[in-house]
Amino acid sequence: MADSWTDGLLLKIVNLITYFLFLGSNIYTVASPAGIYFHGKETYLTPAPWAFLIWSLIHILLLGTVIYQFFPSGKRVIVDGISWRFPLLAILNSIYVNLWASHHFILAFVLALFVSSAHIYYIVKKHHSPQETADELFIHLPFSLYHGWTTVLVVLSAFEAFGVNAVDKRAGVWTKVFVFLALFFLEGTAVTYAFSTPEGDLPASIAIAWSLWAIFAHQTSSKFIHWSALAFSILALIWVAKGAYGLFTRTRGARIALLDEERAPL
Repeated sequence: MADSWTDGLLLKIVNLITYFLFLGSNIYTVASPAGIYFHGKETYLTPAPWAFLIWSLIHILLLGTVIYQFFPSGKRVIVDGISWRFPLLAILNSIYVNLWASHHFILAFVLALFVSSAHIYYIVKKHHSPQETADELFIHLPFSLYHGWTTVLVVLSAFEAFGVNAVDKRAGVWTKVFVFLALFFLEGTAVTYAFSTPEGDLPASIAIAWSLWAIFAHQTSSKFIHWSALAFSILALIWVAKGAYGLFTRTRGARIALLDEERAPL
């Protein structure tokens, strides 16, 4: 019996509601008078405000996700596979954003750990390989990008919760050490993404590289932090290039296989 768009309708509706809750929480932080992305706690790891524009791309892709769930291919992964983990993730992320916007940085850091460790990324990568372009665009792309970005948010939230305020305190030796370790961790995460599969995880690597360049652009008060961020940013581009090459070779291999099938004798 063919799948109907009404199958799993309750979960589909809940996915839509929690998606717009998630979207609304981010819109509020941008539109509110506080302007959290411009007037949050300034640390020695704070990126340039444009780094947070990546949320816009994630929201657009996730909108495609909640629409794609009404199609049979999308339903098999989003409703049957991811199941109730998506609305749970959307709720946790909304709480995180609001805690962060209200400067409850320690609680926001705790929520960031839960958000980043969400099991959706691993379910999608290990159990639901893309079968068509829509799977790539509306399932693998958004959750890879989201996982890479939320890994960055964990590190940023840790510095906001426990780091010094860069506005009134100079970067001491220990601050520089911890910033360097944080940059090294992000670089190591980009390497992990690059080798997580034979072709690598390009979107997640891009999220890491994007954030590192934003940190480099914004951190100009300490030369050590500024140039360290540049070095790690350049290295991160290597893993982006590796992921891009892997994607190209996989796509090319799939096209050759398709042509071979078409040329095969009947």
